[in-house]
Amino acid sequence: MNNLFQMDTISVVDSNRILYTPSSFARSTLLHLQEIGRLTALHPHMSSRSSLQSYLFLIIMSGSGELDYDGQQYELLQGECAFIDCEKAYMHNVNPDDLWTLNWIHFDGPNMSSVYNKYRERGGAPVFRLSEELRMTEIIDVHNCLMDVANSDDYMRDMVINQELSRLLTIIMSESWHPENQEEMPKKRSLLLPIKQYLDDNYGEKISLDDLAEHFYINKYYLSKAFKEQYGISVNNYLLSVRITKAKQMLRFADLTIEQIGMECGLGAAHYFSAKFKEVEGVPPSVYRDQWTNKK
Repeated sequence: MNNLFQMDTISVVDSNRILYTPSSFARSTLLHLQEIGRLTALHPHMSSRSSLQSYLFLIIMSGSGELDYDGQQYELLQGECAFIDCEKAYMHNVNPDDLWTLNWIHFDGPNMSSVYNKYRERGGAPVFRLSEELRMTEIIDVHNCLMDVANSDDYMRDMVINQELSRLLTIIMSESWHPENQEEMPKKRSLLLPIKQYLDDNYGEKISLDDLAEHFYINKYYLSKAFKEQYGISVNNYLLSVRITKAKQMLRFADLTIEQIGMECGLGAAHYFSAKFKEVEGVPPSVYRDQWTNKK
């Protein structure tokens, strides 16, 4: 085995941890585990690190404490989670009057910097509370699965670890995006749904933010901000995504020229359509058509 399993009882904590060494393939390609464990504080203690190429997720199972991270102090209570970039200095310490038990996962991946930036852009906070008891069950299940597979001899363990870490990130992303006041959400959703539907139905037309604001009698700056908060993408990027998706459908299933498709999907003349398509898909529309069209 290329990992280390350790159970220890020391003066300040009772911990059960696994230090994991991923394969070179996993390290360069997959989400990979570095360390995972459970800890129960026996006495007051603190832990601090900085400049660590790792991302830390922890959940407070019982007790309480504090986290100092990125110039701010957060209270950590039972049922709360922390998700932080360990390149930044951090320190957490247990409440001496309410000793905690916590589960933690240190992990990394080749695209984790972008993932974490997206998490913060979407309103994700370093400390958050799970919205439902079911989510706590899911988190514990992910942690248990990772503990089991990391301590196994399963030759597929790096792939399973990648899968479980992806599941963890999906839960974190869905739980931590709270860009709106909850009381305002139904109002904004009812306002934005017709606009989104209009984009879905009229992607082939010339549409600007000013046009939408005028058509729906809404301030364009409010529209821009509210749309991104609700859907996690700007109006322009959403419209581009719809147009590219429609273009791909036509490239594969319609007997139309590149120029005709560009006009039909709202991206205009062939040269501009080709440039925008390649920007998104990585290949020109003609190459995409060749790659995805069955030849018999």
